Amino acid sequence: MRGYVLKRLAQAVLVLLAAYTLSFALLSALPGDSVNNRIQNPDAQISPEAGRMMLEYYGLDRPIPEQYLHGLAAALRGEFGFSLATGTPVTDMIGAALPGTLALTGLALVFGLVFAGVVAVLINYGRWAWLRDLAGSAPALFASVPTFVVGILALQFLSFRLHLIPSVDDGTALALLAPAATLGLLVAAPMSQVFATSIRGTRRQPFVHVLRAKGAGEGFVFRKDVLRNSSLPVLTLLGLTFGELIAGSVVTEAVYARDGIGQLTVGAVETQDLPVVQGVVLLSAAAYVLVNLAVDLVYPFVDPRVLVDGRTQRFTKAVRKRSPRVVVPPRGLPAEVAMP
Repeated sequence: MRGYVLKRLAQAVLVLLAAYTLSFALLSALPGDSVNNRIQNPDAQISPEAGRMMLEYYGLDRPIPEQYLHGLAAALRGEFGFSLATGTPVTDMIGAALPGTLALTGLALVFGLVFAGVVAVLINYGRWAWLRDLAGSAPALFASVPTFVVGILALQFLSFRLHLIPSVDDGTALALLAPAATLGLLVAAPMSQVFATSIRGTRRQPFVHVLRAKGAGEGFVFRKDVLRNSSLPVLTLLGLTFGELIAGSVVTEAVYARDGIGQLTVGAVETQDLPVVQGVVLLSAAAYVLVNLAVDLVYPFVDPRVLVDGRTQRFTKAVRKRSPRVVVPPRGLPAEVAMP
């Protein structure tokens, strides 16, 4: 178990380092930034001396490798520099926008799991054929409708016509339900399809037939064995779809006019505020890595077989090859006749 955890931690560190390096390379290759654009703008009337001081203050006058190493050392300390547009520390800007996004993505994940679970159960255990067919078409419907279309329709009917939810974020829990449900549909589509397929495959396993032969009902079999044995692919997909939640929050927050990481990212891209963009990228990568790390650490409790590494498997195969083959003689024949 210790080796398994250390291996996953090393992979998480490498992913974060790769995310920082790739984001720095891509952002450095973009033409211009907020400071240089402001210096070169004739309407700003910034003197050359003031422009030089601004570049020196933000470290933009250093060579690219030095900027990379300096930024990496600061990121290891939890510092992402200052905004090129406002001069505010990036950590303060992200800290102010993070609670709203966490509340949105957390509730959206709950909605997505509920939607996926209900659809998967109806596909496999629906009483009527038309209900199973209707539930089977739901994942394709969830995946085909864009997030902004669902958000606009929800605002049109629930807010402007029925007046059930506020049209903008007013800080209440009611204003969070529609954005979370809209974002939850985005992740419910792949999870429901995978969960339904996994349940269908588990129900065909021999141990399920044995339980049924002993008189166990479908509800007992589902709670006792099918649910646990079918959840491992869903856990894997859960870590992967967390990135979709972060990406989808940008569109959802824009449609519902919510303050959060999405709105912060849109504003930073519009003003070419590179430190803010890089801070958001690193935050998204860190959240993605932490969620996948948590999923990897949960695996052994769901299926202890994941702790069996490649060396153990090769050792087991070698032992089986070297072990003498034992043949059980047919009934009524002496053992000498049946042995090879």
